[in-house]
Order: sequence, then C-alpha cells, then structure tokens
Amino acid sequence: MNSVREIQKNELPERQNKKQFLYTDRNKVHGRDRDGKNNTREKAQKDRIVRYWTLRSDSFAKQREAELESELHDRWLKLIRSELPDGKLSILDVGTGSGFFAILLSMEGHQVTGIDLTESMIDNAKKLARQCGCDTSFEVMDAENLNYMSESFDVVISRNLTWTLPNPVKAYREWMRVLKPGGILLNYDADYGAACFTGPEEELPREHAHHQIERNLMQECENLKQELDISTKRRPEWDVSVMKLLGCQEICTRRDISEQIYLEKDEFYNPVPLFSLKVVKK
Repeated sequence: MNSVREIQKNELPERQNKKQFLYTDRNKVHGRDRDGKNNTREKAQKDRIVRYWTLRSDSFAKQREAELESELHDRWLKLIRSELPDGKLSILDVGTGSGFFAILLSMEGHQVTGIDLTESMIDNAKKLARQCGCDTSFEVMDAENLNYMSESFDVVISRNLTWTLPNPVKAYREWMRVLKPGGILLNYDADYGAACFTGPEEELPREHAHHQIERNLMQECENLKQELDISTKRRPEWDVSVMKLLGCQEICTRRDISEQIYLEKDEFYNPVPLFSLKVVKK
C-alpha cells in the first residue's frame, strides 16, 4: 500500500501548472463555479452519458450476473473485506450499474443502497438482486447530487465511475458529506483517460465484452471520455490532490488491484490497471 506523498509538479494534470491546478480545484471544492455555462455543459454531458449506458444496460447486466457467479465474486469480496471494519455496515454503492458491489455486500449482511443515474441500470439491478435473494435498495440518483442527509453511511464505495463524471470534484465532496465520522470511502477506478477504447484489441480474449459491443458504441464511449475534464488528469495522483483540498488527511492508494482481481484474460478482464483510493473521514 502506498502512503500519500506530496504530488510533484510533473504529476499534476496535463496542460496545467500547480498554481492553476490549485486555483481551479479549490473553487470547485468549495462549490464556486466561475463559469455559469458549466452547469449547462455538464447537464448535456450527463444526458449523453445516460443515453449511452441505456443502450448498454442489458448486455452490461448479463455480464455482471456472470461476474457474480465467477471467481471474481470471491476475489472482490476478499479485497473489500480487508478494507472494512467488522460488523454490519450501512453502505452506499455509487454508480452501482447492475448492482454487482451492492449485491455482493448485501450477501455479507450489510445494509446496502445502490444508486445510478441510468434508470435501466437500476431496473436491471433490482431484477438481479431479486434473483440473488438480496434485500438491497436501489435508486436512480446523480452521483454528484446525493439526496441523503449528511453523515448517513458508514461506507461509500464505487467502481469504474469517477472517470465518467463531468464534475468528479463535486462528487467527491458529496461522498464525503454523507459519510459518518470515521466512515470509509473506497473508490476503485483506473486512469482511463490515458487509454484508448477504439484501438487494437488483440490482447482481449474473443469472449470479452468489448468484442460484443458495436463499433459505433465503442466510438461514442471514446468520444465521451475525451470530452470529460477528468481524462486530462493523471490518476490517482489527481484524486489524492482533490481529497487533500477537501481537508482529508487519512488517504491511501493501491495500484495492485488488477493483480488481485484479473488473474485470467477472460470475458471480465480489464486491460487498464485498476487503482484504489481509500479515505477515512475525520
């Protein structure tokens, strides 16, 4: 596990020096938007993102169902267990998609709520939870605008979400707000901005999900990614910087997640190395 260190200038976002980076993100951290057009732009981006994931929601649900029945079920559970305290916890799974993490943790006896902005994803998550016999709550909700009271959850967890957000700084601020004192944020993501989704796929097995997605959908995913500001950041260094600006002190990152989860190049394999960000709220 890597302890947090001071981020060097060459690790800060591309095309920005340290002074520009801190000025820009301090305004975002404290909810000050100097460009009134940003809200309109972000809404348009979210609408487009929802349309994209709506088109992919059914095939995505089938893959998550298969993932729950695979060896990844136990691997993810072992990894997450190692980061959580003992006892029954109230957990918010942000960007739950078809409910993989939410169902996984519900099976452990935790009180879990999964949220996603795409309604068809939530519909499929509810169906999958019923199939698994889980009493899991699901709601359609924006990860950047949570409809929960402050200090509501012991844990906020997310996987492969922050790279899709128009305003991830706002999301991080919201996630920390709804955590109880001593609560834990666990974010599993990758530096997808440094990857290309439409390049050669020789390293992916034939049964991989990306081979089943229409080329125009993969191109749309790449186009969306390129338009998001977070794709210009180098991660997880940028994420750590944001959490420090939010006043967080107990921050840890790990870069060995893929080595523990994706041991085979099968249908679930992710060629972009995953990292984890763990933050404990004061």
